[in-house]
Amino acid sequence: MIMEKPRIFTTPFAGVYPFYIQKAEKKGRSKTEVDAIICWLTGYDLLTLQQQIDNQTDFETFFAQAPLINPNASKITGKICGHRVEEIEDKRMQAIRWLDKLIDELAKGKAMEKILRE
Repeated sequence: MIMEKPRIFTTPFAGVYPFYIQKAEKKGRSKTEVDAIICWLTGYDLLTLQQQIDNQTDFETFFAQAPLINPNASKITGKICGHRVEEIEDKRMQAIRWLDKLIDELAKGKAMEKILRE
């Protein structure tokens, strides 16, 4: 039986990116902070991040092509969408949920040093 891919995998990253920014800005945070989090997690720089957005890259490819998932990403713990991020077995889904968790922390007012696990 072939399992269907979760819809988020085929969703363009560019389709969700504005919502990350909106969520942050609603709580007084900035697009710059959102970009810093994404770059920290994935290893993209601002130029390659923008290229991924412009190319309408889907989430699965966005994370598959990420230059370097931050080694400290494993320190990201807690619940997102009812699941503990540290227990998600699919590495691609886990990376997506890590990003969701980091954006949530930003919106909740957490300091950038703590969000970036410094």
